[in-house]
Amino acid sequence: MNPKISSVKALTFDVFGTVVDWRGSLIREGKQWGKTKGIQVDWPRFADAWRTGYRPILDRVRRGELPWMNLDRLHRMLLDPLLTEFGVVGVSEAEKDHFIRIWHRLKPWPDSVAGLRRLRKKFTLATLSNGNIALLTDMAKHARLPWDCILSAELAEHYKPDKETYQMAADLLALQPAEIMMVAAHPDDLRAAQSLGFKAAFVARPLEWGLSRTPGPTPGPGFDVAADDFRDLATKLGA
Repeated sequence: MNPKISSVKALTFDVFGTVVDWRGSLIREGKQWGKTKGIQVDWPRFADAWRTGYRPILDRVRRGELPWMNLDRLHRMLLDPLLTEFGVVGVSEAEKDHFIRIWHRLKPWPDSVAGLRRLRKKFTLATLSNGNIALLTDMAKHARLPWDCILSAELAEHYKPDKETYQMAADLLALQPAEIMMVAAHPDDLRAAQSLGFKAAFVARPLEWGLSRTPGPTPGPGFDVAADDFRDLATKLGA
């Protein structure tokens, strides 16, 4: 293992896109729901549109244009305009709530659970996600994700990449930032963590946005580890 990362005691993980396949999960559940309701929707485009709204609405909270709200509430704000845009009518509040909770039931990438189990033998594993605690807890149970603890932007009331989110993780884990490695498929997340002194591991998820999109981000220089998936990450970290 790289001696520069020998001090690492805990790994904190981005979740959406890094650990779980949000897009494939939304498409599958959307198709099932649409079949039950007799609704024809372009579910890949619906999933992409829902996720595309994620960053702008988080930024509105970060700038103070919206009060602090957890991710479930923000997903709910995004849902109504999407249903209108895609011509979906006659949806009850209970059905909307069920639909929002798809984000609680996202499926892991095929390597995620096995890779995490290997990593957990050597490191403390925690989420460090913009997802709220209830969402992440439900997801962990549904997907059998072996976290040691769940850390959420909700605890700091700041969304990544605000520095307060990463500092909260170091404080609650009672570790120095250099003793923590942020694991993500998104370079901006890793760079924000590095700015506070975290180590950084890039994990490639080229299918996050499906086959039709251009390949996902590449690690570029400056990260401590670059891995093809969680099994590869475990091998590179000696787990």
